[in-house]
Amino acid sequence: MAEIPLVLVAACALIDSDGRVLIAQRPEGKSMAGLWEFPGGKIEAGERPEQTVIREMAEELGIEIQEACLTPFTFASHSYPDFHLLMPLFVCRRWEGIVRGCEDQKTAWVHPMELARNRERYPMPPADTPLISMLRDLL
Repeated sequence: MAEIPLVLVAACALIDSDGRVLIAQRPEGKSMAGLWEFPGGKIEAGERPEQTVIREMAEELGIEIQEACLTPFTFASHSYPDFHLLMPLFVCRRWEGIVRGCEDQKTAWVHPMELARNRERYPMPPADTPLISMLRDLL
């Protein structure tokens, strides 16, 4: 059996005061372009997952998050054809700045129940899909 690489990614479920979760659409030119996901990115060498989330939220969404505002929530472990993804998901309810797509990606604030019911409108990568019901139960 051939080994496939393990890809470590950290993501964040930003939750607003109305109980909506932020999702971002993967831009053209990236793998799984057009799918909606919880924002985040690859964990760089020597970086802790919390640092990844803080860096990625600043780069992708133009917001500043303090590490104390990140709560570990759950994780995804999913095998794709070319790699296996391991992704801790953090929850964050407090940040500074106004969320905007800094890399030309679309963003949307959506109630988890709407994500669960409206998979055609907000198609997500297979690794993200099981996280929806967990967020629905949390909120």
